[in-house]
Amino acid sequence: MTDIDYKRRQFLQYTALGTLAAAMPGFAFAENRVINKTPDHSFKADVEIALTAQTADIPILPGAHTHVFKYTGKLLKGPQTALKELPGYLGPILNFEQGQKVRIFFHNQLPEPCVTHWHGMHVPQLMDGHPMYAIHHGEQYVYEFEVKNPAGTNWYHSHTHELMASQVYQGLAGLITITDEAERRLELPSGEYDIPLVIQDRSFSQGNQLRYMLNMHQRMRGFLGDTILVNGQSDSAIAVKTRAYRLRILNGSNSRIYKLGWDDGTPLIAIGTDGGLLEKPQTFPYIMLAPAERVELWVDFSGRKPGSNLTLQNLAYQGSAAHMGGGMGGGRHGMGRMGMMDGASGQNDVFPVVKFRITEQIGDSPALPATLVPLRRLTTTDVTHPDTTVPITIGMRHMAFNLNGKTFEMQNYSEQEKIPLNSVQKIKISHDSQGMGGGMRGGRGGGMGMMMALPHPIHLHGQQFQILSRKQNNPGGAYDTVKDGFITSGWKDTVLVMPGEEVEIIKPFKDYTGLFLYHCHNLEHEDMGMMRNFFVS
Repeated sequence: MTDIDYKRRQFLQYTALGTLAAAMPGFAFAENRVINKTPDHSFKADVEIALTAQTADIPILPGAHTHVFKYTGKLLKGPQTALKELPGYLGPILNFEQGQKVRIFFHNQLPEPCVTHWHGMHVPQLMDGHPMYAIHHGEQYVYEFEVKNPAGTNWYHSHTHELMASQVYQGLAGLITITDEAERRLELPSGEYDIPLVIQDRSFSQGNQLRYMLNMHQRMRGFLGDTILVNGQSDSAIAVKTRAYRLRILNGSNSRIYKLGWDDGTPLIAIGTDGGLLEKPQTFPYIMLAPAERVELWVDFSGRKPGSNLTLQNLAYQGSAAHMGGGMGGGRHGMGRMGMMDGASGQNDVFPVVKFRITEQIGDSPALPATLVPLRRLTTTDVTHPDTTVPITIGMRHMAFNLNGKTFEMQNYSEQEKIPLNSVQKIKISHDSQGMGGGMRGGRGGGMGMMMALPHPIHLHGQQFQILSRKQNNPGGAYDTVKDGFITSGWKDTVLVMPGEEVEIIKPFKDYTGLFLYHCHNLEHEDMGMMRNFFVS
């Protein structure tokens, strides 16, 4: 029996006995829960979608089908392009336009509570997927929001407290794309030349069932699988023509951080990040992509010979002592299978992620635009209270990671987490130097030193932010293997903070009041309480 099976059975037993709240304090649902069960008839939706979370058996590896959690969608109103199914276990791609009003009827058919977060979207608290709004089996939650985001790539996933890691691991995730007039004028590659790539690592039993077994070391480190899946499928190979493509890449893994690069050393050309298109294309030798981060790449296969391959791979790096170790092995699942250490590959391994096969030569290809979209760069002069910096301090106490010395409480916030509405805040994300040990200097040191030298992808709900600065207090060595892969321009909602690093960001808090989460997007860390609320009022 896997830990997933055990947790589900345990959940059903607790429910039957009426002792769920005592067994799992995060699920102390009161009978007076406020959930949005019915549509607001004054909200005139342009797009309506029925989205259901349910169990399914899906072919992923050769042989037996895999039991998963899966979002299934049905378009009720709007353009046919608004919903696109993917093969595999991921949810449908939701394709929206800026300015559209969207209504989503979310149905929970899982044997446990669930709530859906629209990651990267600027929406009201009631529509954001806060875990306080989790619904039981058989219930409905109605999400209604206007698409305020510019063109770009976002995603949606489960955000159920203490079950987020296992529910996302089992399949509860899907992409969101947004288009707008500025993007359409660029005439970027579209249709078959616009390719989504959701990268995830998973582990499987001999019977092709998902394995998610966590000892304390794995909980502290975060889950690392031994098989790479792209768009929910293993051994990914994509046929392409000799022309330019747009790749929308999401790191949908629970904790694995990728250092992405081409196997032949070709530089990567980024045209977009979490919050949308960049001001102009940027070239990188490699790109660091933490869980929840997105990057859009311009890839031109012109000049390559039909029959040749180009592989996007994970490159070696030493960004964290706790993620090192583990060698490559052939495995039984080909290019998607990696060698194991505690059932996983170490972060410093080189392994293929997705292969592109050039299958057809054509003569026509669009040119890379010199500029993309206008971007107003925020500076400290835009900060509402320039003398005030909001802290997000990563720490550890009693074998649990925390933020600002506190772990998650469903509706709790501190004085420093109160944010005035329609303000612009400077936020400094840093590691607790006393609680987090010696940063990256410890190399391959063991035990708690390794755990305390972890990088953390910090995600903030609500509006996107911009990065003001990155400062490494322990430069050189391991940090040099990752520092050239950070995209610091454009809009973001998730930023990877390395051990010993201080990252300053600038973030608007406009339009909506209420509780908006910030947390580590290493999902095992989040489930352990590495999450807090901002209260915007």
